[in-house]
Amino acid sequence: MTQPQPPFGAPQARIPQQPLPPGPQIRPGLWKRCLWGGLALWALTAIVTYATQNTTLLPTLILLGSFLTPAVFVLWAYERHGRDLGVSLILGCFLVGGILGVLGASVMEYYLVHPSAWMFVAVGLIEEAAKLLALAYVLHRHPRISGLRAGLVLGATVGFGFAAFESAGYAFNAAITMKGIDLRALLETEVLRGLLAPFGHGLWTAISGAVLLSFRRPNGHYRFAAPAIGTYLGVSLLHALWDSMHGIALWLVARLTTTNLDRTLFAQGYIPKPTDAQQHLFTLFSVGGLAVITLLALTWVRSLARRDPSWKNTP
Repeated sequence: MTQPQPPFGAPQARIPQQPLPPGPQIRPGLWKRCLWGGLALWALTAIVTYATQNTTLLPTLILLGSFLTPAVFVLWAYERHGRDLGVSLILGCFLVGGILGVLGASVMEYYLVHPSAWMFVAVGLIEEAAKLLALAYVLHRHPRISGLRAGLVLGATVGFGFAAFESAGYAFNAAITMKGIDLRALLETEVLRGLLAPFGHGLWTAISGAVLLSFRRPNGHYRFAAPAIGTYLGVSLLHALWDSMHGIALWLVARLTTTNLDRTLFAQGYIPKPTDAQQHLFTLFSVGGLAVITLLALTWVRSLARRDPSWKNTP
């Protein structure tokens, strides 16, 4: 028996809609649990790899050591200042942006960078441009994402993704030697780059990303104003100084402790048979230089954050 149909134009009975399930949520303090849990897993993997000499564990060791610090800082930034941006966008910036940044920088450096006194300047310009282009690509479907806070969080996320994949490559190169697998060199590389990761790519791209998105138009296009270009050049300079600090420290030690400056030592990258005073000076200049660059970048980030009133009101 067919049901009677209501007359044309009569109101239809509405089926109550079920509420949509909430999106993925991250519990507060997850970054702390990931930090300590990740450190424990990395240490355990290193011990097992060293004890068993099982080379199949090397990818696990490399990935854990390379991604731990960048991922933890991205989680911290998301929890504190980026919950409204969404998990999917954060993951896209970290993974897609990081990979595209590494690939773009590798291609451009292969064709454009040659050994010279200005090599690190070129590297800084190329890598900072590659990360900004990767950020712009990830955001091309999100035209409404703009502002200093979004640029700081998403720029840092792309930078940390870049740092994670780059560190994995450096760890792999350190492990592979002519004599076989050098586990000690791998662990030293991961520890050093893990400690320095918060003060490198993530910090620099946070600065340039914040200024870039602050000049983004409502239609999603970017306005390359003088402050955006100046910020890009300034961040590239910090990057170049960071990369060349070893050579700068070497030059300062040679100028202060020798009368005849031997240019061949710059090709070697070290001072043959250094004295104790030269070793102490080199450590002071190299570490002190990195500290000064970091303080400048942190001050820059802090000044940008203070200019955005929404920074203090993030969930």
